[in-house]
Amino acid sequence: MATAAIFSSMRRRRSPSVEAFLAPVDLSEVALVQTLAVISSELVSCFSDKVFFFQRRNSRCLIRKIEVLVVLLEYLKDSESGSMSKLPSTAILCFKELYLLLYRSKILLDYCAQSSKLWLLLQNSSISSHFHDLNQEISTLLDVFPLNDLELSDDVREQVELLQKQARNPKLYVDESDEGLRVKLFSLLDDFGNGRIPNHGDLRLLFVERFWIRNSISFRREIEFLEEQIVNHEGDIEPTACVLNGFVAIVRYCRFLLFGFEEDEVLFLSRDQKKPRKGLIAREIADTFLTVPKDFCCPISLELMRDPVIVSTGQTYDRSSITRWIEEGHCTCPKTGQMLDHTRLVPNRALRNLIVQWCTAHGVPYDPPETRDASAESFATACPIKAAVEANRATATLLIKQLADGSQGAQTIASREIRLLTKTGKENRAFIAEAGAIPHLRKLLSSSSPIAQENSVTAMLNLSIHDKNKRLIIDEGGCLTSIVEVLKLGLTTEARENAAATLFSLSAVHDFKKRIADQEGAIEALAGLLRVGTSRGKKDAVMALFNLSTHTDNCARMIKARAVAELVGALQNEGVAEEAAGALALIVRQPIGAEAVGKEEMAVARLITMMRCGTPRGKENAVAALLELCRSGGAAATERVLKTPALAGLLQTLLFTGTKRARRKAASLARVFHRCENTSLHPRGFRNGNSTTNISTFGGDVSVPMSLSVL
Repeated sequence: MATAAIFSSMRRRRSPSVEAFLAPVDLSEVALVQTLAVISSELVSCFSDKVFFFQRRNSRCLIRKIEVLVVLLEYLKDSESGSMSKLPSTAILCFKELYLLLYRSKILLDYCAQSSKLWLLLQNSSISSHFHDLNQEISTLLDVFPLNDLELSDDVREQVELLQKQARNPKLYVDESDEGLRVKLFSLLDDFGNGRIPNHGDLRLLFVERFWIRNSISFRREIEFLEEQIVNHEGDIEPTACVLNGFVAIVRYCRFLLFGFEEDEVLFLSRDQKKPRKGLIAREIADTFLTVPKDFCCPISLELMRDPVIVSTGQTYDRSSITRWIEEGHCTCPKTGQMLDHTRLVPNRALRNLIVQWCTAHGVPYDPPETRDASAESFATACPIKAAVEANRATATLLIKQLADGSQGAQTIASREIRLLTKTGKENRAFIAEAGAIPHLRKLLSSSSPIAQENSVTAMLNLSIHDKNKRLIIDEGGCLTSIVEVLKLGLTTEARENAAATLFSLSAVHDFKKRIADQEGAIEALAGLLRVGTSRGKKDAVMALFNLSTHTDNCARMIKARAVAELVGALQNEGVAEEAAGALALIVRQPIGAEAVGKEEMAVARLITMMRCGTPRGKENAVAALLELCRSGGAAATERVLKTPALAGLLQTLLFTGTKRARRKAASLARVFHRCENTSLHPRGFRNGNSTTNISTFGGDVSVPMSLSVL
């Protein structure tokens, strides 16, 4: 991995007291030396007693060099100010260069001291090369440093001269022991990929004794660090995200195999572990003054795209982000929610050229990904994927056993891990359900522990994404009832929202829609969440109500539960208005539904507003709802719609500027008015403010199907 890639990964780690490295602008010679003395002393103090599990020799050698520089700088600082003001210009330049080298040393040492142990092994050669580069620059600085022009004591001069000799011609040092462990790590990946899972003793020897991962919390931190690297992975960094996923799965399995389900971790789980990570000060300063254009950022990662590609819906994403999205089992466009017709990714070369130009103009590093051989890449990813599946399968067996027989604390941890495992990958969702997780998760839905309840309902949501699991959940005795109870009385907001999302997922199957609606309090709870929930909760609720409204037998139940009133109210909420209008369009197809909507005082006015200001799909659903209201609501409803101001102009606009389906629905509604005109319901056409527009304006001779599709 290149030096830039190392620093790209490093920027996600905190560097202690890094604020001390703000550029030394306009410092006098005295202030510069004093600053360097303080910084170098801080480095030695901070890292001399640190335990470096890997890169030990490289780290210690660098610290010893800084210790000698501390001696030099402290001597100069303690000298008379007058003598320091006479420093040669060459020495001043060297000290300014030293400032930057100390900054880089701090980053590198901090990285080796605080990073994941497994990540350090995976990056062993690259980090060793980075130490070598730093040693070469220190050697060059010492070679040109005007030592003879400075007034130094014999002792100080002797130490610096010795450092000059030792630093000349530095050699790359890659620790053989560390490299051997790195090879062993990949061998372990190969074993899991081929179905050879090592026994308990071998894994304990490797992870506890050789990798220094000696308790359950340390395993958790290793997993979180590796997952962070996956999320922030850049295409040119090795190992690939696929390989890292394999290692995460193996580490998770070893964690539970070796340390079980320690109950003290429940306290650890209850704390918010996703603390904000502060980037390097240089990056923060750059971000303060430089904003990346929105069109250059990936909608998934929100970071600058390195390899923009186009999916079948026409949206552009960074290749690594959308590839990971598809590999996780998703078959929709993340931005639009539309189904992907295929998974081919077309390079967006025009956008990439613009990004390159912008990066060049603003001095932002940009390394376009190299073209890879598809067959070689497929072969290289096959083993890590198999390893991840096998490790996850073995982990699932341990987790489900704890769900069945473990203590309350162990069950809480197991439910959390199943939630994480089912978050990605259809294989995970399939074999976890097949292994019998659903009955045990159902019991935890009634847990008095907010964490356990939230994890179990979220795991149930994730499992329901896999179509075959929907039937298993519905057929599990009491499971649907328990999900509805969480929706109504869940102990946390997230639990209630995820229960709504689970019902939305299950209601995708037509046969389940009536069973869900018949659950006592289900529709009332969804309607309540639509009224008072968070933005995400309202979205889940309205989508569930939309699905339920597609079953004709549910109409009366939704009216009784006052879901219609809440859907009308939701028309004012931009985030859920589309779906609310779609649900109303389905409900008003039935006379009792049209009657209920007609009784809502603001229903027609809000649908008209959506026709004017809504999204293209929102306009479709709004005009569809008005059309169905006229068809099913009788003369009174039709007249109420007909008398609405500005409707004529909005219909005319839709006929010319709307989507294909919106034009079709607008033409159908125009025909309704045309028939009304023929029966003298509105003999002069229909009014738009003070003007009158005849129905022929709307192209009454347009041939359109009379049936209407909302979706």
